[in-house]
Amino acid sequence: MIRFIITRLLLLVLGLLIASALIFFTLRVLPGDVAQVIGGTQATPAQVEAIRKSLGLDRNIFVQYTDWVSGLLRFDLGDSLVTGTPVAIEIAAKLSVTLPLALLSLIFGLAIGIPLGVVSAIRHAKASGAAIAISAQALAAVPAVWAGVLLISVFGLALRWLPTQGFPLDGWDEPGRAIRSLILPALTIGVIEGAVLLRFTRSAALDAIGQDYVRTAAAIGLTKTRALVSHGLPNVMLSVISSLGLQIAGLIVGAVIVEQLFQLPGIGRMLVTDVGNRDLPKVQGDIFTLTAIVLLVGFAVDIAHRLIDPRQRTEVSS
Repeated sequence: MIRFIITRLLLLVLGLLIASALIFFTLRVLPGDVAQVIGGTQATPAQVEAIRKSLGLDRNIFVQYTDWVSGLLRFDLGDSLVTGTPVAIEIAAKLSVTLPLALLSLIFGLAIGIPLGVVSAIRHAKASGAAIAISAQALAAVPAVWAGVLLISVFGLALRWLPTQGFPLDGWDEPGRAIRSLILPALTIGVIEGAVLLRFTRSAALDAIGQDYVRTAAAIGLTKTRALVSHGLPNVMLSVISSLGLQIAGLIVGAVIVEQLFQLPGIGRMLVTDVGNRDLPKVQGDIFTLTAIVLLVGFAVDIAHRLIDPRQRTEVSS
């Protein structure tokens, strides 16, 4: 097991290194001059060159990359070109909104996808099971913007149950208001991700129903539902855990869109603003942080799967 963890940890470090290189060099080949943007249209070539030198943009690009990576090792992402604030501090503040949003979205997705996926598998030969599967197929293809607008129209404007935009100025000092402001955005992401998770769960449950141990349990007197829940559900959950890495990536991408729609001060909305401002250090920091979260979740899922799956534990011990 230790060997497995070390291998996965090395792959994680390699993935972060490759991601840092892709992010850094891709941003450097995009059109536009950061120094010119900062200097404005009235800046002279000499002034633009002075700005470029002060930012270190005149140095060799590989030297710039090495300096940035060495800063990452110290959790130093540089300073914003617009505000002058350390990028790490601004990202930490935005993550206090984005991470709870992603967690709440995941809870909604699991609450929707797992029960309905099991029901759809058990009733796969009936109209209700087929209806659930078709509905999940349709929901998985719905753009997050459309789902958000629909939820705003129903629960925010028509019923007036929940706030439709913004986040408390005091943040989590008002936990009740903060959670209420995240419910609709989290539902927007969670419903779509839940539909995707439902399909994974249904497929795994159908496979489990066909296994000998589930059919034997049903033959000795258990109903199909009890046989699946008692004997097949652990294997179903292993498949669900395996899909969580992809689900988290979907949650992060969804957060970028949903934070704009609901005017939430999270890292996704900040990324859109930073791209418009050509704030290169912040754009680098934003994208690298989101990428690191996805890779770290994938690493945690791999370890959890190895620990939970008895077959893999047997392989390790042998």
